[in-house]
Parts: sequence; structure tokens; C-alpha cells
Amino acid sequence: MKKVLIANRGEIACRVIASCKRLGLRTVAVHSEADAKALHVASADEAVAIGPAPAKQSYLVADNILKAAAETGADALHPGYGFLAENAEFARRVAAAGITWIGPTPESIADMGDKERARLLARTAHVPILPGSRRIAMGALAGIDKLAAEVGYPLLVKAAAGGGGIGMRRVDDPAQLDAVVESTQALAEKSFGDGTVYLERLVEKARHIEIQVFGFGDGRAVHMFERECSIQRRFQKIVEESRAPNLPLETLDRMAKAAVALAAEQRYRGAGTVEFVVDAESGSFYFLEMNTRIQVEHPVTEMLTGLDLVALQIRLAAGEPLAELEQLAVRARGHAVEARIYAENPSKNFLPSPGPLKVFGTPPVSPELRIDTGVREGDVISFHYDPMIAKMIAHGADRHAAIDRLLEALDAMRVEGVSTNIEFLKRLMENAAFRAGDSFTGFIPAHAGDLL
Repeated sequence: MKKVLIANRGEIACRVIASCKRLGLRTVAVHSEADAKALHVASADEAVAIGPAPAKQSYLVADNILKAAAETGADALHPGYGFLAENAEFARRVAAAGITWIGPTPESIADMGDKERARLLARTAHVPILPGSRRIAMGALAGIDKLAAEVGYPLLVKAAAGGGGIGMRRVDDPAQLDAVVESTQALAEKSFGDGTVYLERLVEKARHIEIQVFGFGDGRAVHMFERECSIQRRFQKIVEESRAPNLPLETLDRMAKAAVALAAEQRYRGAGTVEFVVDAESGSFYFLEMNTRIQVEHPVTEMLTGLDLVALQIRLAAGEPLAELEQLAVRARGHAVEARIYAENPSKNFLPSPGPLKVFGTPPVSPELRIDTGVREGDVISFHYDPMIAKMIAHGADRHAAIDRLLEALDAMRVEGVSTNIEFLKRLMENAAFRAGDSFTGFIPAHAGDLL
């Protein structure tokens, strides 16, 4: 492996480029017309334009990306997260072109990308799952009342091919069911090209806990502890941390072992995340889904363990045995917490705020403070893409020290030209309930009076 094409943009493209440079690999960036002067383009050794600004005409066009790889002689491809990262057919085409795919096998992507099939595989691996229904295809509403009654209310209507909190709607009343199923199917069809949904029991006071796993493709796997991801808006994460506060170590250990068992059962290869919903009242946990890619919040685990997950992905794909990566060698050090900084207006239901970054000033980074970004002062936050402008990750000897360090860094951030959620994040870091570790997925609505 000598040259890696990064089939992505923004912060994650810059992140992958950084690991490639540390490993002595050359890099190729791809970009839409809107991203011609973007930071990830400037950071790479080479760059290729792949189409107009809308993702469906550029970052989602497999032909254009494969053509860019052929033109530049790239012998490996890293998909990042989002876009084509969990597209099994794209992974197959990359391999068929003689290019090393830095990620799990297409079979793993297909199995875990289908949320209903993933639930069945989790059950086979003896991982507890929530009550749920069979698939419901577009327009096939016959019998859903009976399915919903078997699952129980309240419930979630979830896109079978969904991810990132998209295609997920709550239903409390049977009278709402048909309308919510139809609207969720329409959104799923638009977002993923697959309108299939299923029903799943909703845990009223839930925590979202995920286990970082790394598989070797031969039935062996290790975990790198958990991440608490319960602080969310519209089912999308804002703050992540590790270790998870106020959960017994015995529960966390059982979750980690379940995640490793699933990865081992599937002969999973590379970095992946097994997500669980935890009943905050009872402490019971249930399989939610598995993401077959690097996660947005992977820096939390890197700060906790000192590992470079992206470099491990690349090295495994290059054929290295990674003999040093044994479970007993993976150690947790202190506490890490991450906040996602968005160009958005929290007081207006977190509405995106595109526009020019007239000022973008960040505090100095250190071994205890990391800032991952894909933008610079003068760049434009486009309405075409996700409005995240940076991730700020702080480490401390304990949870309170990490939060204090993150709060200090947020206070030192200077952003002008777009609205941001920085003040919201500062209020969150100062919130007494958050400080006490009372995290659950409904935290923001429950504390809206203080946070907004």
C-alpha cells in the first residue's frame, strides 16, 4: 500500500489524511465543485474533482470516485463515515477494481447495514434484543396494527437501512401508526434508497451506549471500552464520553463481551461499533445496531486508550498482523469527553446556519485537548452538507477534570459569521444533572428550560 484515496470530505477526510501521513502513505482527496478550496483538498498530496456540490452528484457517485482512483494510481481507499462508507456494493466494486478497501468485508456491511437482519444475527450470538417486528415494505401496511400490538407501545418506526438517527419516529398512539409509517418510509426511500421499515419497542428513559470493537477477520476481536452517547438532539449525538458515568462496571463488562461475541461470530474485520440501548431505570441493555465503519466520535476512544483507530484500520487492510493488539493490552486512562460544534441555532430547533466563517479561532491543542476540524477561517459552511464545523475532545484524570477542560476550551473558541451551538454546549457542561452523570436520550428536551 502506497497511496490512499479518501472517499469523503471535511473533518473525517482530514482525520484520515493525518494517519496516512504518520504511516508514510501518500493521499488523494476527492471533492465537489463547492469543496475545491476545502481544507481536506489542501491537506492531501493530490486532489480530483468528482462533480457538482450536491452529494448525489459527487460524493455518492461511485463511478466518479473509482475513476479518480484509477487516474491517480491509488491502491487503497478509505471511505470515512457517511456517504458510501456502508455501501456494500461500493466496497465490492472497489475490491473488483484491484483497490484495497479499508474497512470490513462487503458481506459484513450488508449483514449489519440491514437493521432487521442485524437483530437476527445479534440474537444468534446470544446478544439481547428489544421486541421488534418483521420488515414492512413500502405501501405494505396490511397487518401493522397487529404487529404494533405485539411489539407494544410506545414504539419506534425505524428505517431498516437507516443510520445516524435518520428515519426514526416515535409512536405513542395506534391512531398515529399508519401516518408515521408512511412518512418514515418516504424519508427512508429518499435518504437510503430503501423504504423498508420495522417496529421496535421504545425504552422510555433510555441511555445510548456503544462499544468500540476491532475484529481481525478470522473470528478474533477485541473491544476498546464503551462510549456514552445519550446527549442527543433529534436522535443525533452532540456529546460523547468514556467511560460511561453511573453504570456498574459489571454491566459495562457484559456489554463489551456481547459486542465482542457478535464481532467474532461474524468474523468481522476492522473497526466497528456495536450500539446498545440501556434502560436507565432497570439497567437492562439491548442490541440497537452495528455500524460497520469508523464513528464520528472515535476520538473519544483514542483519547482514552492512546490508540490510533484509523491507523489500525489501514495497517490491518495492508496485511499487518497487529500482534500487539490484544485485549489485555488495551487500557483505559482517565476520562475523555467530546462535544460536536455545529453551525446551527439551538434556539430555533437546531436549525442549520450556513454561511462564511468570518472568524474561526481555536484554543491551543495539547495531549489533553484535541480539535478535529475540516474548516478554516474564511471557509463557507455549505447548506449542501452536514453543518458540523469541529469536534472538541478533552481528557482528564477523571470525569470532572475532563468536563472542566472542555468547558474552558469551549469558552476560548471564537466563531463569527454563522450561528453555533457553543453557548448551548457550555450551558450543558455546567448543568448540574449532566455533571452528576444523569444522561439519557431525552436529556435535552427534559432540561430545555436551562439549556436553551
